[in-house]
Amino acid sequence: MFRLAFRMTENAQDAEDVVQESFFRAYRQLGRFDERASFGTWIYRIATNCALDLVRLRKRRNQAPVAAEEPGDSVPELPSLDPSPERIALSGEVRERLAEAMNQLSETERAAFVLRHYEGLRLDEISQVLECQPGAAKHSVFRAVQKLRRALEPIVSPVR
Repeated sequence: MFRLAFRMTENAQDAEDVVQESFFRAYRQLGRFDERASFGTWIYRIATNCALDLVRLRKRRNQAPVAAEEPGDSVPELPSLDPSPERIALSGEVRERLAEAMNQLSETERAAFVLRHYEGLRLDEISQVLECQPGAAKHSVFRAVQKLRRALEPIVSPVR
């Protein structure tokens, strides 16, 4: 759940707050949980709502997220043990462009993309979390991927 919150908020401290708030809300609303539903889907929905609340609040206040670094992730993950300076610079540029592109996605697209590609949820699970039809969830993931590809294409295509 932390990864979901981190990818949605782009800040480790905010993600920790979202996770804590999610469990607090779940505890307060435990009596409203329908036992026929999946507990995992229910808790993901709460976490997604908490993260979206924070993202909306940040947009209303016109605040940019603080450094998009996971704890302990100060060195870019690269396949080589001794990356070239050019490779390090490119990785930083990709990370920045990805963060900017993620901020340009709609709330639904961002949530669907994070749930699919970072959390590994299936489309039917995403549709339950987002409370939409499976086709709408699939379309949201597709639109997010297309937008991210367009945003990253100028810097990634010369590398290929």
